[in-house]
Amino acid sequence: MQDRGEKRIDGRVSAVAAVLAVGLLALTHGCHGPAPEPEAAVRRPAAPESTAGAPPVDPTTRQAWFGDLHLHTSLSIDAYITNTRTLPEHAYRYAKGEPIPHVSGEWVQIRTPLDFMAVTDHAVMLGVARAMSDAEDPLSRSPIARDITSEEYEQSHRAFRKIVAAATTGDFEDLFSAEHADRTVRSAWAQVIDAAQRHNDPGHFTTFVAYEWTSMPKGSNLHRNVIFAGTDVPDWPYSSVNSDRPEDLWTYLEEARAKGDDVIAIPHNGNASQGLMYPLVDSDGEPIDARYAARRMENEPVTEVTQFKGTSETHPALSPLDEFADFELWNTLVGSTRTIEADEGSYVRSAYARGLALEADGNGNPYTFSLIGASDSHDSSSAVEEFNFTGGHGNADATPEIRLAKRESTLTASALNFSASGLAGVWAEENTREALFAAMRRGETFATSGPRLRVRLFAGERYPADLHLRRDAIARAYAEGVPMGSSLVARGDAAPRLLVWALRDPKSAPLERIQIVKVSLRDGEAVETIHDVACSDGLRPDPDTHRCPDNGATIDPSTCAYSQDVGAGQLRTTWRDPDHTAGEPAVYYARVLENPTCRWSTWDAIALGVDPPFEVPTTIRERAWSSPIWVRPAGG
Repeated sequence: MQDRGEKRIDGRVSAVAAVLAVGLLALTHGCHGPAPEPEAAVRRPAAPESTAGAPPVDPTTRQAWFGDLHLHTSLSIDAYITNTRTLPEHAYRYAKGEPIPHVSGEWVQIRTPLDFMAVTDHAVMLGVARAMSDAEDPLSRSPIARDITSEEYEQSHRAFRKIVAAATTGDFEDLFSAEHADRTVRSAWAQVIDAAQRHNDPGHFTTFVAYEWTSMPKGSNLHRNVIFAGTDVPDWPYSSVNSDRPEDLWTYLEEARAKGDDVIAIPHNGNASQGLMYPLVDSDGEPIDARYAARRMENEPVTEVTQFKGTSETHPALSPLDEFADFELWNTLVGSTRTIEADEGSYVRSAYARGLALEADGNGNPYTFSLIGASDSHDSSSAVEEFNFTGGHGNADATPEIRLAKRESTLTASALNFSASGLAGVWAEENTREALFAAMRRGETFATSGPRLRVRLFAGERYPADLHLRRDAIARAYAEGVPMGSSLVARGDAAPRLLVWALRDPKSAPLERIQIVKVSLRDGEAVETIHDVACSDGLRPDPDTHRCPDNGATIDPSTCAYSQDVGAGQLRTTWRDPDHTAGEPAVYYARVLENPTCRWSTWDAIALGVDPPFEVPTTIRERAWSSPIWVRPAGG
C-alpha cells in the first residue's frame, strides 16, 4: 500500500515558492513510414496534415498531449462575481506549472504541467464586470456597478441575475451603457488574443485563441467553446446576445473560416441541456436533415464529455445495465438549484444512437463527434487532481470548509456536486497549434476524468488476432484500418477487429479494466452492449457476464492509501465483437477504468479531520474514454 497523503503539498505554495520542474511522460510507438489509406477507411473532413512541399505525416509518430480547452478568468462575469481576479496571463502560467494567486488567499499550482490550453471566457459582457471595478472606467459609474463588484455574496449574485435576465433580451440600457460595454468587450478580446500569442511556444506549450458562446434558452445549457486554429480571427466574439441559435453560431464560424483561420465549436458538457444539446429537431423545431447534419459536424467535430459540472457519457436511467454509469452525475440546471431529469438529448451515448437512426433514415448523422474532457474552471486553474482539488468557482468552492458546508448557491445545490474533472487528450505528431488542431479535426482525441492515462482505439478487417502483441502494432493498425474518430466500411460479413491500448498515469492508480461500449441499430431500435475486453492481473472476462473478476484492489478511506500490488501499468488487446450482425451499423468506443481512489471530498474531510460527506461517494474510479469508431456496412 502506498500512502497518497500528499494532499495539496504540491498544490498550495507560498508566494515566493519555486516552480516545480515536473516532466510530462509521452507515449509513442513505431518508426515506420506512412502507409496508403486502406480502401475500407472513410474519414471525416480533416484539416490538412502537411503543408506544400513538406513530407507526408507519419501517423506512427503521434503521441498523447494533455490540455484544457475550457477555462475562465475574471474576464468572465460569472467568475468575477465569485471574486476571481486572475486573468488569461495567470491561466497560462498555471498551465505551465507556475503558482498563481487564488481567491482563497493562498497560491495554487498544478503538479504536472499541461501541454496546451485555451482560455474560453464568456463572450457576453467580456471584461465588463472587471471594468466596472475600475474607477477610471465609465462603466464604474453604471447603476449596477456597485452591486456587481461587491464582495458580498448575495449582493453580487442578485446583480448577476439581473444581467443574465437582460442577456435574454439584449437590452442592458437600464444597467449600463451599451456603447461603453461594446468598447470594453473589444478591448478584452484583444487582451485574450494577446495573452494567447505571448504564451504560445510551439513544441513546448500551445495556446489557442478562444471564447465561450453561452446560449441558455429556458435555462438549458447549450454553451459552445469556440476554438480558433490561429490568430487570423474576427475582431469581435459572436455571443448569445447576437443569437442563441447554434445554427447562427455555425454561420459565424463558416464566415470566419472563409476569411481567416480554421475554427471549430466544442459543445459544453450536455448533461444540463434538458435534452437540447443533441436534439432530433433544429432550433426552429424542424426535423434534422442531411444539410443540418453536415453543417454540425463540420463546425462541431468534438464534444465535451466530462468536466467540473459532472460527466455526460450516460446516466443510470438511460443505461440501467451499465454498472459504471453513475460516475460524477450532475442533475441541476447551470446557475440554478432546480433539478432536472436525465434526457437522451443530454448524453453522448444516446446521441450516438440518435445519429445512427437519423443516418438510417437518410438524414445524415449529426453526431459523429469525438470526445474530450475539460475543466470549465472559473478561477484560471485546472484543478483536476483529486488530492489537490482547490475548487473551480471562486468563493463558491474555494476552501475545504466551503466545499463540505453543503451551502446552496446560484451555481449549484451544493459544492459537493462539483467534480475534479477533466482533461483533453490529443494524439498528434507535435505540440503545436497546427498538429493539435488537425487531430481535433480528424477526431483522434480522448477524454480523461483528470489522470494522464492514455488510450488508443483502432478498427480493421484485416487485423490479425494477435496484433496487440506485435512490435509493429501501431503501424499496422494505421495501415490496415482506421483510428478512433473515423469510420470503417465493413466489406465482409465477419466483425472487424478492434485494437485497444491503454497506459497508466504513473502518478495515479493502476488500471483495472478496459471496456468496449457498443451502440448499434437493430431493426430500427438502438441497442447498447458493454464488454470488458482486457482485465488486470491476468484475469479474464467471464464468458457469460462479459465482466472482469474483482482484482482485489483495496483503499483505506482514512488515509486514501490504495493498493499498488494489483492492477496494470498497461492493458492492450485485439478484440472481435461476438454480438456482431452483418449489415448492422454500430459505434464502438473504449472506456478505461482505474482501481478505486479517493474522491476530492474525502481528501477534504481528511484535511479537516471530519467524516467524509455521505451525500457523495467516498471513492471513485477515474477513467478515460476514447473517441468512437463507426462501423458501417458496405452500401449502407
